Amino acid sequence: MEGDIAQMGQFIGAGIAGLGAGLAALGVGNVAGNFLAGALRNPSAAASQTATLFIGIAFAEALGIFAFLTALLLMFAV
Repeated sequence: MEGDIAQMGQFIGAGIAGLGAGLAALGVGNVAGNFLAGALRNPSAAASQTATLFIGIAFAEALGIFAFLTALLLMFAV
């Protein structure tokens, strides 16, 4: 009985951590959308902000990857 409760806790924690991996997609969309909105307002400044765009996307994706790895560790760690 105790093992079942522990396994249930692992799966609930993995599901919650998996939400972070899904929400990272929203973060990347937000970063790219705001860049596009700014680039359309001021096209001459868009070229100098491209590096900042890629850094923002990389940070958002890294958080999603960390959440995914946390979910895997919770599911399959003994």
